[in-house]
Amino acid sequence: MMFPSKKLTITGLLVALFYQAPAFAEDKLAGYDADLSQTTVSGISSGGFMSAQLATAYSSLIKGAGIVAGGPFYCSGSTGARTAMDFINSSISTCMGPATSAVAPKADKALKKAKELATAGKIDSVDNLKTQKIYIFTGSSDTVVKPIVVEQTYKFYQLAEVPADNIKFVNTVNSGHALITGSAEDAACPTNVPPFINNCGFFQSTDILTHLYGKLNPAAEIGKLSGKIVAFNQSEFVDSDRSSMSSAAYAYIPKSCETSKCKVHIALHGCFQGAHEVNDVYYTHTRYNEIADTNNLIVLYPQAQVSKEIPLNPMGCWDFWGYSSKDQNSPDFYSHDAPQMKAIMKMVSRLGEPRAAH
Repeated sequence: MMFPSKKLTITGLLVALFYQAPAFAEDKLAGYDADLSQTTVSGISSGGFMSAQLATAYSSLIKGAGIVAGGPFYCSGSTGARTAMDFINSSISTCMGPATSAVAPKADKALKKAKELATAGKIDSVDNLKTQKIYIFTGSSDTVVKPIVVEQTYKFYQLAEVPADNIKFVNTVNSGHALITGSAEDAACPTNVPPFINNCGFFQSTDILTHLYGKLNPAAEIGKLSGKIVAFNQSEFVDSDRSSMSSAAYAYIPKSCETSKCKVHIALHGCFQGAHEVNDVYYTHTRYNEIADTNNLIVLYPQAQVSKEIPLNPMGCWDFWGYSSKDQNSPDFYSHDAPQMKAIMKMVSRLGEPRAAH
């Protein structure tokens, strides 16, 4: 959601003290024979940045992305970063709060880098982007990731020749830095406060999934879900000691998906929104589960967490500047070698494996 600043760090620590990590048994993630040909991803802020990265790096496997308050692929490198400190500084001054459009991310340079990486075999072909569905959102009162950053995300996909009908760009809602709901108990729409879930009168999860998949059945009523939330051991998918990923992650499995072939959507929280920081708020309160329940859709909730040592990730953000890379001066957070993206795609692959015999 944001890179460290004194004010925001104190705010986040207070949030972490208020919430307690959820108590779930962590089982092995099961196979559900899912249809992986229609896999999509969405996320808010650092999760939005990661959604753009994942959907570009694995464009042959990811068919659509919802990017809420997130910058374009390779955002922190798009202005010519060469060292670890360059990437860190750029993640703040370029990808979050650029003073002017002159120091905002450069969509053309980001796309050029994507093409170079694809030619080198480090990400999938950029041509795959032309068939993706893309939802992009920026709140006009967002002071954390400014609208001029997200506008470059929109431009990135335009330059990548994604058809106009495939892109939904929403920039007219007076929201702060948040995933949007229609729940009265959430923060007021224009605010920029934890846990960064704001009431603006509609459920953004439904808006995103409707754009990515087309017309959907109405969402299940609150408290009437057919399926279950499963907690699973995320560690088995992580092959790096720099991932800053939690030991546990979560998935919502509709009842229909226990016997039928379902699609998979990856829902990525922002900074200070992981389960270690806000308990189950993100994976139960954002209404992804309710719309998934009636539309044969498994929702995967990977988890990043706060790390105050190495790797330094004091706000529990997904990596869009390089903290998870072994070589900080030549980071790989945007490529097939990225520890977090590799782990997420392994989880998706597991969901596509055959169901265990009962």
